[in-house]
Amino acid sequence: MSPTSPPARVVAVVVAYNRRDLLSEVLEALIAQDSPVARIVVVDNASTDGSAEVARAAGELVDLVELPRNTGGAGGFAAGMAVALADHDPDWIWLMDDDTVPTPSALRALLDAVSGTDVAVAGSRVEWFDGSEHPMNTPRPKPFASAGERRQAASGRAVPIRSTSFVSMLVRADVVRAVGLPIADYFIWNDDFEYSTRALRGRRGLHVPASVVVHKTRVLGSTDTDPGERFYYEVRNKLWMFRRSRSLAWWEKVLYGGSSALRWLRTVVRSHDRATLADGWRRGWRDGTRFRPRPNSDALADLGRASDAVRAVEPA
Repeated sequence: MSPTSPPARVVAVVVAYNRRDLLSEVLEALIAQDSPVARIVVVDNASTDGSAEVARAAGELVDLVELPRNTGGAGGFAAGMAVALADHDPDWIWLMDDDTVPTPSALRALLDAVSGTDVAVAGSRVEWFDGSEHPMNTPRPKPFASAGERRQAASGRAVPIRSTSFVSMLVRADVVRAVGLPIADYFIWNDDFEYSTRALRGRRGLHVPASVVVHKTRVLGSTDTDPGERFYYEVRNKLWMFRRSRSLAWWEKVLYGGSSALRWLRTVVRSHDRATLADGWRRGWRDGTRFRPRPNSDALADLGRASDAVRAVEPA
């Protein structure tokens, strides 16, 4: 960024569901950023623990979007990004869950890495309480990145990526307008994998280790830690992605599809409740092969202001 250029206008989007104490910590951390955010859109997914009151009490920087039903992380991010675009004119949108606490310099490090480049998406280093890198949010390096791209990334102490997670993802607003919103019907799991690869297909992305956020999950584990009934979403959404989405080239679908099959096998082998996983796999396979996700205008209908914003970003 040159000395005469205006600062980038960044709107943060936080999806909240029944973690009011953590949400309060997240909002305090966002308000205290070295590089100020322009607004914070908090999407409350029909919480029952007073999360909306926490957001409302955080001050004028917060724009609270209260949804009458739980739309999952995928629906919440789609609604929040749509409201950010419709009402707050961002240059960048910064995405995170309500258990993602950014360090004071997290946004500044992201902006320093993307300033003066054509980068479309940037992600932070995600740590757990103890400072170790959180395996749940490890980005996928970009296969076959050119030597020039690797050098340019390395000059800013960054790494070229093919995907990153919604636990601190910075995405250019014009790219969101070009590729659309996350697919709300994914509900949970793989929504960020599908969306980040869609946003990065034919574009550049960076993992920025200097930008650090703390993902305050209850346990430190990767995505193949025993998921129980949620295994259904892992299977269904991966099948939707590999069969329906245009986010990946055919050879990437082969590569990541094989990786997913091995991950599923590891999950089953390590599980103490294989019957639940088997049921999730059967239902996920059935729904992933027989059905397809609905358009966001249908999945996010009857949500008032959020529905209007979704239709404005993704007209039929």
